[in-house]
Formats: sequence, C-alpha cells, structure tokens
Amino acid sequence: MACCFISRVDGLMDSENASNPKAFYASAANAAEKINEFVAKGQFIRVVSHLDADGLTAASIMAKSLYRLDALFRIRIEKQLDEDLVEELVAEGVSPIIFNDLGSGDLDLLKRRLSSNDIVVLDHHQPLGDTFPTLTQVNPHYHGFNGAQEISGSGVAYTVAKELNASNADLASLAVVGALGDSQDRNPKRELRSLNQTIVADGVEAGCLSVENDLTFYGRETRPVHKALAYTTNPFLPGLSGEEDKCLGFLVNLGIKLQNGGRWRAVNDLNADEKQKIFSEIAKLLSSKRLPDTVALRLIGAVYTLIQEDRGTYLRDAREYASLLNACGRMDKAGLGVSIGFGDRERALEEVQDVFTAYKKTLAEYMNWITTTPNVIDEHKNIYLVNGRGTINENMLGTITTILISSNILAKDKPLIALTSAENDMLKISGRATSTNIEKKLNLGTIFQEASAEFGGTGGGHDAAAGAQLHQKFADEFVQRIDQLVGSSLNEKE
Repeated sequence: MACCFISRVDGLMDSENASNPKAFYASAANAAEKINEFVAKGQFIRVVSHLDADGLTAASIMAKSLYRLDALFRIRIEKQLDEDLVEELVAEGVSPIIFNDLGSGDLDLLKRRLSSNDIVVLDHHQPLGDTFPTLTQVNPHYHGFNGAQEISGSGVAYTVAKELNASNADLASLAVVGALGDSQDRNPKRELRSLNQTIVADGVEAGCLSVENDLTFYGRETRPVHKALAYTTNPFLPGLSGEEDKCLGFLVNLGIKLQNGGRWRAVNDLNADEKQKIFSEIAKLLSSKRLPDTVALRLIGAVYTLIQEDRGTYLRDAREYASLLNACGRMDKAGLGVSIGFGDRERALEEVQDVFTAYKKTLAEYMNWITTTPNVIDEHKNIYLVNGRGTINENMLGTITTILISSNILAKDKPLIALTSAENDMLKISGRATSTNIEKKLNLGTIFQEASAEFGGTGGGHDAAAGAQLHQKFADEFVQRIDQLVGSSLNEKE
C-alpha cells in the first residue's frame, strides 16, 4: 500500500420524484465493483476530495477502505474542481480517479478533459452535464433523494465503502461527522434523517456511535461550560457567541457551579435542572432581542457521540469533530484533517487544537466586522448581500454565510449571498437559503449555475447552499442577475 496526502488550497435530476433506495444502493454496489477492479489490476488510484469537513471525512473513509484492500492510492484535497485542477490531473497521466464530494456539478468538464481515464464520482451535489462511458457515478439526486438533507458526500463514500466490505461499517461514525459538518441536521430536532439515519443505525450497531437528545453546545465533552456556550455559533447567540467573559458572567449570575474540585465542569457534567435553567435563560435573552422561539429550540437536539473515542477528547462529540475538520480545511491544514480521520491520535490531534483556536478567532473577527460595520449587509429586492472583498478570506466565506443565515439577525426571510476576492482577479460567491425559501421550492444550486454560466464562470450546489466563481468585473451584474432569478423563482412559486 502506498499513500500520501497532498493539499492544494490555493441536467437536473429527479429529486422531486419518489425516492428509490434500492436503485441508490445498487449504484453504490456498481461503484464498489469498479473500485475492486482497479485494485485487482494493481492500478494506482487518485482520490480527489473537497476541503470541508464532509470532504475530509469522505477522503478518510475512502483512504481507510483502500488501505484495507492493500490498494495503491493517493489522497488529494482541493477547494474546488476547476480547469486548473483538471489540467494537472491530465498531466499526471491515465489512471483511475475517484472524486469525493466533488464532480457531479462538473460532468461536462470531466467528459471533455478526462474521459480517457476511469472516473468514479461519489457526490451529493446536484448533477450538471452529460455522463460518458468511462464515468461511474453515485449521486442521491438520480434516485429521488435530496443531497442537501438526506445524505452527504461522506455518506455516499461510506455507502460505497460498505459495499466494498461489510466490515467497513465501523466507518459510519466518520460519515455522521461529515453529515453534521455539512449541516444536514437543519430541522427542528437537529437530527440526521433518511439515508443519513441508516448510516447512524449502522454506527450504533457497529458499536462506534450513540445518540441522545440534549443541549447541543459546542464542546460539550471537552470545554468549560462558559467556553462551550461562547463557542456555540449554530445558532448564533447575540451577546454570547464568541464572548467568553459575557458567557462566564451569564452563568455565574444563574448560580451555575462552574468548577468541581478545582476542575472546570463541561456541559456533560451538568445535571438536568442546571441544563434546563441555562436553556430557559437563553430563551429569555433571545426573546428580549425579539428573536423567534425557534432559535432557542435549536440548542436542543440529537447528540451524536463517537463512543470509541476517549472521554473528554475533541473527537468524541461528532459536531465538535466536524468543526475541527472544518478548521483544518479552511486554515490550509487539510492534510492534517485527513490524518485525524485516518486514525492519527498523537501529533495530529495536538496540532489541530492550535488550528482550531485560530479558526474560531478568525470567525469571531469576521462576525464582529459584519455585525458592527455599517452597510456590510446590503438588502436588495429579493436577497441580502454581504460584500467581503478585501476582508474575508475565500476559504472562510461558506462558513460565514452559513453562520449568518442561521443567526436570525436578518430582518426578512430572504436568501443571503456573500462574495469576496479570490486569486487571479476572480470572485468567490457563496449563497444560503432559509428553510422558508426551500419550502417554496427555491433552488440556489440551479440559480447559481445559470447565473455564473452567463458570465463565463462556474457554479452550482444544493437548493439551500450554493457557490460560484467568476471574474470580479462581473460582480455587480452577477448580483443583479441572482436577485432577479431568486425573485422570479419565489414569485412563480407563490
């Protein structure tokens, strides 16, 4: 087995039709058969995966599966699939390539430049473009499932891994981490559903996962209660999120015992009455700021625990694990994230704490800038726009957009579009829709794909979350076009 980590961070389907799980699992079995053929022939397999938590867990799942097959492979982490990356892959020669959490939105590019290679795409984004003979693809949208809510990229990779060998069921917990990192628990109970729930059941049966209903504060196993509260950004809690001193004072005023025998207590150490008191006071605080009751209710939900990880470690709570991986990807340490998923519990786990601290500090600085600087959030007719050019790093844009759409600081129920500068005079754009927008059948993925293509760019994604990249000179025109398309979509659905 040979493996190395490389980090280069520089026609829609029938998702509205009846779902067909049998067909989805059959497609996974077909992909597994193809991968087994690569291994049997002794071919060198290139694995390309996205840099967020979902992509990193997908990469780790595939790496472990191939390792167990004694395969020759390499893991490569990318921020996007574009012409430059494809040209590099072409230059490396003809050998099988597995795309994880990437590829379905760029089928025409793959067909044009890589059709001489055997290509396996394991993705959950909306497919765009034509298939071709050397392509094997597993995507939930082809079988009536919504890839934004029902299974993530790591979930697709896990499903194929389990088809490779049933013993890979112990990788289910990684797929759960990836799904949570992809915010697929966006529902009132903060739980994973549909195909994701099947993966959860696999993890529980394999003895690597447990599930309970509790407070979902960040760092519930590892951090002092006041820090866990301060680190909670989903939902964003005005006056508490990112404010350790204020959180400390808030809890002291409630009479919560924060230390026991000189040791800081974690959320896991609190009894039911203490948790209820904290929740009730947060609900009152949010109500005083005229935020809806649903914001506080999002603090309670399904908690997924990786029970084979040591107690009190940063990898035991699945949401905390996902945040660590997101930090790695967004802070140019993607290889570190894959190493942790692959099983490194020594050097990598120590290093990731520094990365995560820097990541959270950066997020807090961006949020403070957005919420305190006049006119950063600009309201258009059908969307909100955040202009982060010159301030927000392109790798952080998606995370910032997700936090903002979840924060309830926007007065009206409109999609949020954020943009910032990227390399080579390009513009990076991220979009998020509200749950009400999605109920009205708004699809940002198709809107971003259409609008970016009009200006020579690339774009796509999910109904609720999308991204695009194009030249900066088209910034104003692109925003106007997005505003128009969103308005047309919502108005025709009313």
